[in-house]
Amino acid sequence: LRAADRLQQDLYDKLRHASEVHRQVRHHAQSFIKPGIKLIDMCERLEETNRRLVQECGLERGIGFPTGCSLNHVAAHYTPNSGDDTVLSYDDVMKVDFGTQIDGRIIDCAWTVSFNPKYDPLLEAVKEATNAGIKAAGIDVRLCDIGESVQEVMESYEVELEGKTYPVKCIRNLNGHSMGPYHIHAGKSVPIVKCDDQTKMEENEIFAIETFGSTGRGYIVEDMECSHYMKNFHAPHVPLRVPRAKKLLAHINKTFGTLAFCRRWLEREDGGSATVNKQGGRQEKYLGALKNLCDVGIVQPYPPLVDVKGCYTAQYEHTLILRPTCKEILSRGDDY
Repeated sequence: LRAADRLQQDLYDKLRHASEVHRQVRHHAQSFIKPGIKLIDMCERLEETNRRLVQECGLERGIGFPTGCSLNHVAAHYTPNSGDDTVLSYDDVMKVDFGTQIDGRIIDCAWTVSFNPKYDPLLEAVKEATNAGIKAAGIDVRLCDIGESVQEVMESYEVELEGKTYPVKCIRNLNGHSMGPYHIHAGKSVPIVKCDDQTKMEENEIFAIETFGSTGRGYIVEDMECSHYMKNFHAPHVPLRVPRAKKLLAHINKTFGTLAFCRRWLEREDGGSATVNKQGGRQEKYLGALKNLCDVGIVQPYPPLVDVKGCYTAQYEHTLILRPTCKEILSRGDDY
C-alpha cells in the first residue's frame, strides 16, 4: 500500500499545492466580503488573487471554474454577467464556490457567508452535514450510505425566521461528484439524501463532497440568465458552418479546454488567460456563436439553480482523495 501511495506522490503534490492556493485566496476574500460590496467587484478581486497565487499559466494552472456567489434561494451556478450591479446585503446568505487547478487537477471547495446571526443554525446544519459526508466517505463505501449520513445530520436542524420555524432540508437533486483531470463532474454522483445507489467509491478517486441545505422545498430548478458554460468533455466533432462559432470554439479550446468558464471572462482583455491570449483575447459579439455551440452540443450551458423564491439555501464543500493508505481532506482549512 505504501508503495502504491508513493507512486502517486506527484499527483498529491499538485492537489496539495492547489489546495493551499484555495486556502490563501479564501482567507484574503474573507477579509473584504462585507455588506455593501458589489458581487462583480468581489468576484473580480477573488479571481485576480487566485490567478496571482496559482501563477496562472493557461491550461497548465489557473482558476478551476467561475466564482459562484449565489444568493438566498439561488443555490448554485450564479456569477454576475457584466452590467449586473447586485450588491451584497446584511440579510443575504451567499454561497462562495470557487476552484483552483494545477495540471487539470481541480480543487472544488465552497462555504457560505451570512452576517445576520439568525441564519447560523442553517449554516451549522450544512457545515455539519458536509462533515458527516466526509466522515462517511472511504474506499468501498456505497454512495447511498453517504447520502443517508448527510441527510440524518442535515434534517436534525431547524431555523427560526420571522417567528416561523423551518426544518432544514437537503436539496435532494444536488450532489457531490467525482473529479478527473480537466473534468469537474467525472461520472460518479454523491447523493445528499437516502437513495438506492449501490455504486462504491474506489481507491485513488477524487471527490468533491458538497451538501446543500434549504428552508424551502429542498428541490432546485434552472432559472435566470446563464453565466456558466463548459465544453462538453466528450464533445462530438461537429463541422461548424458559422465562422464566428468556429472562432469562439478555437478560443475556448485554447483558453479553457474542458474547464468551466463564464461570460465575464470572454469579455476580459485577455479573454480569460493573459498567458494564452496576452491582451488580445477579448471576444466581441460572441453570444450568437456561444448559443450556436450550445445548440450543437459542443458547449453546455449551466444556468443558476434555484429553490423557491423567498427561501434560503446554504452550501459547504471540500475536495478529498481516497489514497490507498488514508483519506486526505485536501481543501480543509482553519476556517472550515
